[in-house]
Amino acid sequence: MQTRDEILAAINAVLIKEFECSPADLKPEARLFEDLDLDSIDAVDLIVRLQNQTKLKVKADDFKSIRTLGDVADVIAKLMAEQAQ
Repeated sequence: MQTRDEILAAINAVLIKEFECSPADLKPEARLFEDLDLDSIDAVDLIVRLQNQTKLKVKADDFKSIRTLGDVADVIAKLMAEQAQ
């Protein structure tokens, strides 16, 4: 299983490559919509890309309460832990 830092690095790589986010802005406390200027369609794209990378089954409900990059990493880590069981 990957560490939270490894998961954050993978998320950041997607945000830099696909959404042209500045690496300087990509901190765990960065808010997806306010700080990174993502919209709801971008959020769906991010989820799809993360699903493809991790091969996880991600439901929209898993991401309802997500506000920050750290929240995304926490949900991915939780799903990976559940899948490993």
